[in-house]
Amino acid sequence: MGTWASRGRPARVPAPDPEPEEALDLSQLPPELLLLVLSHVPPRTLLGRCRRVCRRWRALVDGQALWLLILARDHGALLPLARSCLPPAREARPCLLGRFCERSPIGRNLIRNPCGQGSLVYSTEGLRKWMVQHGGDGWVVEENRLTVPGAPSQTCFVSSFSWCRKKQVLDLEEEGLWPELLDSGKIEICVSDWWGARHDSGCMYRLIVQLLDANQIVLDKFSAIPDPIQQWNNNVCLQPWKLLGKSRWHHFHHNLGYKQTHPDQGDGN
Repeated sequence: MGTWASRGRPARVPAPDPEPEEALDLSQLPPELLLLVLSHVPPRTLLGRCRRVCRRWRALVDGQALWLLILARDHGALLPLARSCLPPAREARPCLLGRFCERSPIGRNLIRNPCGQGSLVYSTEGLRKWMVQHGGDGWVVEENRLTVPGAPSQTCFVSSFSWCRKKQVLDLEEEGLWPELLDSGKIEICVSDWWGARHDSGCMYRLIVQLLDANQIVLDKFSAIPDPIQQWNNNVCLQPWKLLGKSRWHHFHHNLGYKQTHPDQGDGN
């Protein structure tokens, strides 16, 4: 007679435990296969964790071959430009392409906190990353009155009844570019900014961009001073822009001020 459980059903026989699988040892892979495997790891993980595993992995992460493989697969159009501007490889220095792939500076907004995103509306918390000079009642962050296409957040910096100023300095090498690439003349740097006013309060605006060398000496300067927006303007928003040349440092300086009868109201970013 077999073993029976309640209500006449046969008892289940437990399945045997599976044998533990042997862990895959990537160090046993030949170099070309290990390089291919590592090329599918995110760049931030490669630089922050994989590079610390052992000397062999560190040599692969610091070398050009891994990053050229990643560029060829994920950013094929950038590969010829990056390859033509690479300086001679140095054994004691990690490949410049590592930071380039990690930071992905091409085609993205390099300004940090461009519109006060992630902050409480009608607050000053959104001014992080900016050096500010308050005029009147000072800068705050508010919601946009009109949708700004492509913005990371539909919020904006709002000034007061007197000139308010904010500025930011960018080191393009820290953003993943390198001197030979910047000096190639093949990188276009586009500067643009949305600014505007609320319907019942006009405003004035000024944008200053300075190109600086490694010693922060001004090489070139661009200034946009559009005509003031008048009162009763239907919440108009405008976007000045400019293509700039090569430089390591960029200094952005915004001036915005409201000039009508509502000192604490209006939109501008």
